[in-house]
Amino acid sequence: MTGVTSPPLSLEEAQRRLMWLAPQLPVEHRATAECAGFYLAHPISAHRAQPAAPLSAMDGYALRAADLPGPWTVVGESAAGHPFAGTVEAGQAVRISTGAILPAGADMVLLQEDAGRQHDTVTLTGTPPDPTGRHIRPAGMDFADGAPLLPAGLRLGAAQIALAIAGGHQYLRVRRPVNLTVIDSGDELGRPGQPLAPHQIPASNGPMLAAMAATMPVKITRIGPVPDDLPSLATALEAAHGADIVVTSGGASVGDHDLVRPALEAAGATIDFWRVAIKPGKPLLVARRNRPNNATQVILGLPGNPASAFVTGFLFLLPLLRAALGAESPLPRTIPARLAHGMPAGGSRTEFLRAHWDGASVSLDPLQDSGALSPLARANALVVRAARAPAVPAGTDVPVYLLETGGIA
Repeated sequence: MTGVTSPPLSLEEAQRRLMWLAPQLPVEHRATAECAGFYLAHPISAHRAQPAAPLSAMDGYALRAADLPGPWTVVGESAAGHPFAGTVEAGQAVRISTGAILPAGADMVLLQEDAGRQHDTVTLTGTPPDPTGRHIRPAGMDFADGAPLLPAGLRLGAAQIALAIAGGHQYLRVRRPVNLTVIDSGDELGRPGQPLAPHQIPASNGPMLAAMAATMPVKITRIGPVPDDLPSLATALEAAHGADIVVTSGGASVGDHDLVRPALEAAGATIDFWRVAIKPGKPLLVARRNRPNNATQVILGLPGNPASAFVTGFLFLLPLLRAALGAESPLPRTIPARLAHGMPAGGSRTEFLRAHWDGASVSLDPLQDSGALSPLARANALVVRAARAPAVPAGTDVPVYLLETGGIA
């Protein structure tokens, strides 16, 4: 166990250790059309070619290039879903629609705007395509039968689902959704919408963390707000015993009323590590315990300040959920962004500064207090300032995490 006097872990080491603890969820077959947000558990290859036969990419006339410059006699039509049944012979043409199968014998599509037609006779009025096969999509242009389509660990979005279906996959193998329990703790917390005394605040961290997790295939149970006493925390942890992952908010520090850690130890959990050298979010706690089915439950104890809870949720909870779901690359990635103004030197910990990126440059929010929610609502980016980083002037490129939960004004 990482003791109170042990130095905080670096962000990279803490993330590495957490990813190693990610639950190994069972794989299930799910209808491809219902797999949005899931990660492929196994790579897939095409069960068919796309297109399965040469198709026209434009509206016009299918004919033989050897018969240029025409004229041609129209002998039929090929429409999408209704191919021409015969063969194009010398001097013949077939009216063809975009996406329709190119008839046998034809090797060119003359665009309708380059053709003139009177009754069943077509003449060349414009310029033939160069090369002559320019407007034809060859069989297997998109992918061949048996070609690799998607790798394991890839998140399935709209385009990936369409590709899998086009490749002949009615079902995909993915890991089942994560069962996540979110626990709010703190004597100062009141239920949202209820009258509050001056010493109380609405319990907003639980809904915030649940909303962050809801962007993935996660079944969420919320408990709380839970008072700061060991019996109440023990009851909450017992209620969460069946979850794959438990995330708590508040009570993870070392104050007299920070009881998550002793409550976890009393519940039979093993503390894997505690404290990370980041700001905000230093008092992060990671523990694990056995579940009734002998699987391991991972417990994240996040700080109670809202900015700290958000940043640690972004850096630890979301990657843990991705890893449990089978993501090949569960950790968030930075992009370089140009500072709109100078940034002072950093402190002893890596900092994550709430900021707004306008597509050209990034501006730090003037309010960086970890207890403030308004900067989070304004932010769509986190600027990373390395520990003991020197001051940098405006115009410097800095690493930035873009936030899915923030909007660009």
